[in-house]
Amino acid sequence: MASLTLALSIHASLTPTAVGQEATQSNASLEKVRSFSQVGEFTRAFEEISRIADADVRDQGHTSIAQMQMKAGLIHAAVETASHIHDDVSRSEVLSEATAIRSKAPVARGGGVTPDFDQLIDLITTTVEPESWEELGGPGAIAPFPTGVYVDSEGTLKRVTQLSEDSLLSSIHDTSKILAGNQDVSKESVLRKVSLTRLEKETQLRWALGRDPTDTMQNMAGIYEVKYLLVYPETGEIVIAGPAGPWHANPEGRHVNTSTGRPVLQLDDLVVLLRNAIEEHGKFGCAITPTQDGLKNAQEYIDVTSAKPLHPRQRDSWLKGLQSAVGKQDITVHGIVPDTRVGQVIVEADYHMKRIGMGLEDGTAGVPSYLEMVTIPPGGSPPPMDVLRWWFTLDYRNINTTKERNAFALQGPGVKVLSENEHLDAQGQRIHTNKSTALNATFARNFSTNYAALAVKYPIYAELKNVFDLAMLCSLIENERLADQVDWSMTHFGPKGGYQVTTSAAPKVVDTIMNMRVIDKKHIIAGVSGGVSFDPAEMLTDEKISIDEYGLMTSDHKAGEVPKTIKHHGWWWD
Repeated sequence: MASLTLALSIHASLTPTAVGQEATQSNASLEKVRSFSQVGEFTRAFEEISRIADADVRDQGHTSIAQMQMKAGLIHAAVETASHIHDDVSRSEVLSEATAIRSKAPVARGGGVTPDFDQLIDLITTTVEPESWEELGGPGAIAPFPTGVYVDSEGTLKRVTQLSEDSLLSSIHDTSKILAGNQDVSKESVLRKVSLTRLEKETQLRWALGRDPTDTMQNMAGIYEVKYLLVYPETGEIVIAGPAGPWHANPEGRHVNTSTGRPVLQLDDLVVLLRNAIEEHGKFGCAITPTQDGLKNAQEYIDVTSAKPLHPRQRDSWLKGLQSAVGKQDITVHGIVPDTRVGQVIVEADYHMKRIGMGLEDGTAGVPSYLEMVTIPPGGSPPPMDVLRWWFTLDYRNINTTKERNAFALQGPGVKVLSENEHLDAQGQRIHTNKSTALNATFARNFSTNYAALAVKYPIYAELKNVFDLAMLCSLIENERLADQVDWSMTHFGPKGGYQVTTSAAPKVVDTIMNMRVIDKKHIIAGVSGGVSFDPAEMLTDEKISIDEYGLMTSDHKAGEVPKTIKHHGWWWD
């Protein structure tokens, strides 16, 4: 026992010394890195970094090199160097500095000029098999040599011949190359994985160079359905996993999977919903509602025109008069910016659903319009002119997770329609009843039950499902503090990040959604309001998050780990 104690005490006494020696060596190497960088010996600086064991010190070394490259006007090289900085906050600071310098006009140094690689790159990628480059989803990549022409010619030649084939800024295009490990985004995959932390890094590197995300990035590597949210604290990854494959733009302009026709996930939507989860606790929605004056005018129009029977040939003109009396309906969006894609998807889905309910668009088998379902018993009266209220909301049964809470899966259809009948007073004021007639509830139930079939016929409903699924994942990331677990600061995707979401003009009003039907010479008139309401709070309780007792998710979590063969700039894998 004494000898064991002695051995342990000796080991303990050596440990601080060993640590101190390692720290001293790392600091000495860091000073060499800085010295080499100051004189433009970037190759030797990189070689010195390889001798540093401490990750924080390596980050300092890469930061020093990047800063000196920026001073030399080598912005592309500096961005590539920054890609090796592990800490995302430190990396973001360097990239923001690179962006600021890049935005300024190049300044000649000593009678020379800064080499303009961008024009040469654009020329090559638009001339040599354009569709094979990464900008259009192909495997090829091209960029300037990281250290430019600032080093001596012998050193430059040596670096060129030793370039890593997975360097963001130095990949050589080779269309005949067979990609190992299925890195062909156009192939079908049962379970593709996208690392959000890596994807943020890669989009931020492109942002620093003034480039937009690639088509593959914007379309989330072709994933068209969310299956899992996976967490890997040991490697700093948060991963979305789901089936994927090639995509194309359908006649409506939606990016859909080539085989299934289902819309693929969109990076812009993810960023919008991630920011919403942080700033608005995941709550968002929209409303399409008639104005109070419009409803009052509609009642007066009906009172005046109902004094005498309506001839069938007068139906269309009478309905136009009613719609004119009601006027436009207001569109409001809350929780997210209306002119984002998410804002427009929820409004479009809501508007289209109401058109189906009013018989202005065809439904599917099992989804007749509200007016089709109306019947009047002999001697009875048609339903009063209430305002029918239909709205989309979330419909998940529960969220499955592992005991370690490092994998999550949404359970349930995701989307459903709820209903309510609103009464109108003499002034056109809508009065909430919190009740729904059997007929009104039947339409909502039919729509919910057949939602999957409707989403096949009308992809806008699959788009809404994708939005809801992404919103739930973002709320889980925030509620479970998953970003903290993997040391992800969201420097680019977060609310204060530089990622710019594409926007377009958002509609503020819409034509009134009303329709009528004549049964036994009696007018049945229906108007509708409603919207979309998403609030994840109920699903984020312990009662709704259940443990997977069968271990299936644990095995899928293991299988979803980042492969050791992934390239430095890789962010998705099969």
